[in-house]
Amino acid sequence: MLRFCGGLYRGGVELRPPEPPLSDGIVSLRPWTLDDVPAIAVACEDPEIARWIHQLPSPYRESDAREYVHSTVVAWNDKLGAFFAIVECSSGGVIGSIALHVLDRELANLEVGYWMAAPARGRGLTTRALMLLSAWALRGVGAQRVQLRADVLNTASLRVAEKAGFTREGTLRASGFNEREGRRVDYAVFSLVQDDAA
Repeated sequence: MLRFCGGLYRGGVELRPPEPPLSDGIVSLRPWTLDDVPAIAVACEDPEIARWIHQLPSPYRESDAREYVHSTVVAWNDKLGAFFAIVECSSGGVIGSIALHVLDRELANLEVGYWMAAPARGRGLTTRALMLLSAWALRGVGAQRVQLRADVLNTASLRVAEKAGFTREGTLRASGFNEREGRRVDYAVFSLVQDDAA
């Protein structure tokens, strides 16, 4: 859970895995484990994920997935992020990833990112996961702002943000560089704030 602890603005974000785990009966969110390494490696070999998350190694190997899982444990322990496997309830299989990163601990500003494995796309599961995580962050534990950035060319991700109720605030022009595609990236910026959750 997020807790507020003192500080200039009486803030201070502290992330802990939710109990019980987040679920809407269709998807559930739980912290990553080393048992998930094969599923992560298979999903992240998809060129579409590598296209939009250009920081991922390509080719993506099980050793990369193992390193990723270890880094999520460190982030949870250091309270710098909340990293979840998206699990389809009907099969129990891992179908994607969603995470919160602390942008400003005192002001309780977080950023969310996600990916969905190819076989699970187009069924609204990413939107469900985003809605679950955002509700937990804002209503359940008191985050003040959840921010989302997506490449303006990534229309699927833009649709997910809109369907989950995020407000598009604008565009960060040429604010990133996609080395694989050799181009500057314009990021659409979306947010969900406490007033939206009321």
